[in-house]
Amino acid sequence: MSLAVRWTRLLMVASAAGFAGAAYAIRAAMDGPVEQYAGAALSAAIVYTIVIFIKPMISPLAAGGVAIAYCWLIEFAQLTPLPAALSQRDWLARQLLGAQFDLIDVAWYPVGAVPLVAAHWLLRARTRS
Repeated sequence: MSLAVRWTRLLMVASAAGFAGAAYAIRAAMDGPVEQYAGAALSAAIVYTIVIFIKPMISPLAAGGVAIAYCWLIEFAQLTPLPAALSQRDWLARQLLGAQFDLIDVAWYPVGAVPLVAAHWLLRARTRS
């Protein structure tokens, strides 16, 4: 494994921890729509970092597409009773799956991923030149 891949993965772990910390801080400090929208956007950002961690050389656009598609898949799965049932039993399942469908979240996932796609794209272009 190259040094660049190791550093990328370390950066993704730190980024995911930072995004999760921000989400929990917002949840602790606020209540209402800001908390909900920030939570959706930051969860997409976390998924983006996980995609890059798993496949560090993936293109920014592909990573963003995977992250948004995954978030949408989880959100639309909430239209079934399974995520709610799992969320009632387990805190971690609630964090990962949510409990109920919210169409507004579908719009906020790209808000969390698109800025990371842009930053990743710019960083990649800068390091290649």
